[in-house]
Amino acid sequence: MAVAVRVPTVLRGQTGGQATVSVDAATINGVLDALISTYPSLKEQLKNPDGTLHRFINVYVNDDDVRYMGGLEAPVADGDVVSLLPAVAGG
Repeated sequence: MAVAVRVPTVLRGQTGGQATVSVDAATINGVLDALISTYPSLKEQLKNPDGTLHRFINVYVNDDDVRYMGGLEAPVADGDVVSLLPAVAGG
């Protein structure tokens, strides 16, 4: 099933400048693994060494935060839009 992944400007250098990438996956973990498989340099930005979601990246499925949908096991369906948003820090 095709899922559109919106890539933020800060990560587009690692996707060849693409703002949206299409992947086939059934869960958020599958989406991230597909991205990392195609664009290995994204791994450090998306996942911790133990495979958990990096704390400085927010992931949304159709505007819903995956942290409240089951985290990495949150389901995605054909036509869903996954948005990757780097966390903003500062003070």
